Amino acid sequence: MDLQRITAANFAYQHLPFERFLDDAAGLGREHVELWGIAPHFHIPQVSDAEARAVRRRMESRGLRVRCLTPEQVMYPVNVASPVTWLRAGSIAMFRRAAELCAELGAELLLLTPGRGFECEPVEAAWRRSVDAVGEIAGYADTLGVTCVLEPLQRVESNLVNDSRTLATMIDEVGVANLGAVLDTVGMAVAGEGVDDYFDALGDRVRHVHLIDGRPAGHLAWGDGELPLAGYLAALDRRGYAGHLTFELFGDGHYALDPRAAVERCLAAVRAALPA
Repeated sequence: MDLQRITAANFAYQHLPFERFLDDAAGLGREHVELWGIAPHFHIPQVSDAEARAVRRRMESRGLRVRCLTPEQVMYPVNVASPVTWLRAGSIAMFRRAAELCAELGAELLLLTPGRGFECEPVEAAWRRSVDAVGEIAGYADTLGVTCVLEPLQRVESNLVNDSRTLATMIDEVGVANLGAVLDTVGMAVAGEGVDDYFDALGDRVRHVHLIDGRPAGHLAWGDGELPLAGYLAALDRRGYAGHLTFELFGDGHYALDPRAAVERCLAAVRAALPA
């Protein structure tokens, strides 16, 4: 495990200028970025191609490049499995636009989530809408040279994909070569799973990792939760994971007041957890 595989991410920075995030990322020796597509930093419906290229240049001037673009998508009005026709269509259009911006940014990955159906409707109907939407988005992204990765969500966030087995089933049903998987350590722990469960179900389709602490839920800095960081890192290494990892520290609470300090603590924790 190489510490340089840890990306910078702006999840805790939405109350600070984007330039502050970029300066901190470079100052902490990061080389890759997972870019959260949210206002005021990178509001996908608002960003033009030229503006995306300008962001890329600002990053490159600091020795940074975008690894993954992650549009905000868990809350409405973004839901690719919605039974509301206009909402689902608008959500798919947003992701298609995000794929175009990935190409402008030089980003390798576009992160997707499965959405959710109404709690009172058959799960199968929402599942089919999600599969069709993810397939459409991934197919379009493929024409732009962009790979998509699908992240399972906790049950409070989605009633469709909550663990590695259902994630593998959805990816199989979508059936496109450029769709991989995200392993999120908190979502994994909440589902009662471990790293081996993900690799048993998905193998080398695990393309991106959110490495965060929890109790077991939460998006916490390492040391603020109870999850086994050293065990996770050892298992990822043993299973041959060679991709990048992101501290997905949401910007609510105290992390937003001093996000750099939280990231520094996470980097120190990973450094200490790595074999000598």
